[in-house]
Order: sequence, then C-alpha cells, then structure tokens
Amino acid sequence: MRQRLLGHSGTAVSEYALGTMTFGAESDEAVSHAMLDAYAAAGGTLIDTADVYSAGESERIVGRWLAANPDMAERMVVTTKGRFPMGKGPNDVGLSRRHLRRALADSLERLGTEHIDLYQFHAWDPLTPVDETLRFADDAIRAGHIAYYGWSNLTGWQLAEIVHTARAMGVPQPVTLQPQYNLLARELEFEVVPAAERYTVGLLPWGPLAGGWLTGKYSRDERPTGATRLGENPNRGMEAYDRKATSDRTWRVLDAVASVAQETGASPAQVALAWLVERPAVTSVILGARTVEQLEANMAAAELTFTPEQRAALDEASAVQAPDYPYGELGIEQRSRLLDGGR
Repeated sequence: MRQRLLGHSGTAVSEYALGTMTFGAESDEAVSHAMLDAYAAAGGTLIDTADVYSAGESERIVGRWLAANPDMAERMVVTTKGRFPMGKGPNDVGLSRRHLRRALADSLERLGTEHIDLYQFHAWDPLTPVDETLRFADDAIRAGHIAYYGWSNLTGWQLAEIVHTARAMGVPQPVTLQPQYNLLARELEFEVVPAAERYTVGLLPWGPLAGGWLTGKYSRDERPTGATRLGENPNRGMEAYDRKATSDRTWRVLDAVASVAQETGASPAQVALAWLVERPAVTSVILGARTVEQLEANMAAAELTFTPEQRAALDEASAVQAPDYPYGELGIEQRSRLLDGGR
C-alpha cells in the first residue's frame, strides 16, 4: 500500500486503515488476529480501534496481537478513541478532563502499552469547553501517553473552532478527523472537506461502503436478508434502508459503481474504496471486515485505477447539489467566476 502523511504530522500511514469494530463481536479473536496478520502482510500500517468497540474487547484483542508480534507491531500506527460511556456514572462520558483521564488510562491498559500514536475524541461534546479537552490533549502529549490527537464526527464550524482555540492556547492542533464519507454520503464536501484542507487535517473516513450498500448486494426489488450489516433481525435498520431504497440518487450511484466495476473487472466494493481514497484531504480509508476474505478483497482496491471518464461517471452520479445560498451566486460560484476571469 502507498503511504501518506497523517494530516500535518510527520508520521506516515498506509492509505487503507484496518478498522476493528467487528473484533470481539462479529469476529472472534482468532479471526481478528488472522485479519491483522493479513493486513500487516499487505503493507498496512494504521490500526483503528476505540474503547467502546465490543466494550473494550477490541482493544484487548489488538493489544494481544501487538504483544505477540513485536516485529510487525513496531511499524504499526495505533489509534483509539474515547468519549462515549464505558460506565454508568454521570462523569463516565464526554470530553471532560476527568473522563478522558480515565478513558485514556483504561485504553492504554487494554492495549498493553504506555503510548498511543493517535488518540481521537469520538464526537463533539456540547457540555465540555473545547479548551478543557485541548488542555488534556496537550498534557497527554507532554506526558508521552499520546503522540497526536484527532476528532471524529465533526461539522465544519466545530473543526474550525477547535483549530483556532488550539492556536490561541498555543497547544498542538488536531492532525485528523474521522467522518462518515462515501459515494452515498458526500454532504461533508460542503463544509468539512474545505475546513480539513484549510487546516491540513487528514480525513480518516469510516463507513466507506455505506453499510453494505456499495458492495453490490442490494437491489431495487428485494430487501436484504441473512448475514448483512443489518443483521438477522428483518426490522433492524429498515428506516434507514427505506430512505436509501426510495432515493433515485441511490440507484444512480449503484448503477454507476456496477458499470465501472464491470469495465475494470473489480468488485463494486473495490470501486467505491478506490474512488474514496483519492478524494481531497483523505489520508487513509478505514476498512471494516468480518472475515479475512472480505478484508483481502477490500485491500485489493489499492491496485485499482480509473480512467478520467470512469471517475467522472462516479462523481456525476454521486454529486450532491448544494443549496444556492450561501454556496451559489452570492458565495462560492460568484467568487470562482471572478477568479476565473468572469467566464
């Protein structure tokens, strides 16, 4: 796999990351370790986990693999997250200094290490002042517990607030942002992607296959059944499923993906991943899998290239129309025409 810098840091990571949300849940420890082996053998170097994945078991599984494979572990960049509840108390959640101190200490213990390369705050916390969270991050960096920090699931203004608060405080800025991003979810291109480019924050997209929609297994005429990301419960997730299934745009995107897959001899999933990994500001796309076979098939996207016509077809089918205001004539469009000589 190709290597890219992690945001504005000097650390390099592979263009595809291994997501471990399935570890300890849909994938037992043996399968999880086999996936880590396959990922390392393919040149992958970024492992993504979180304290809430399988109630901490994902971190333990990753930690045991790192301990058992010191040579491979030496080149891995490990990231975990904290923010969501791991207990039932009122302070067992959020981005307060009190909760994060415990969350980080517990993650270090489960991973069996004294240092985490990238610690990500799992979502915005409207109740905790940003400066409190940033001071915790600075202290954790100074103490050697983490090298960098990032965030997940932010809006554009929230990312700007974090960056400028960090600058005002004289503390390190976030190097990454982990958002939902895929061919069916491009709305973040209105605000989040420009903000990430502006502040050189690397995007680590999660959900690159849109919960299975971009794998080619869904059709207009039949609801999903069996072992899908929706699970065996026929009613689970059906509200979200129906929203996509009744959208003309969904089927335009899926048709375009299927067409490019046929032209290239790749799978629809590989097409969706190869499209995403080349989007502006993207550092590494997080791969989620339940089996080694799924992971290896997804990692093969690293070998896929598109013609300009194929990429244009995917871009056009998945395009999301921005509202006229403030993005239209009074804003981006007018400014672009002026810079382009009025054309």
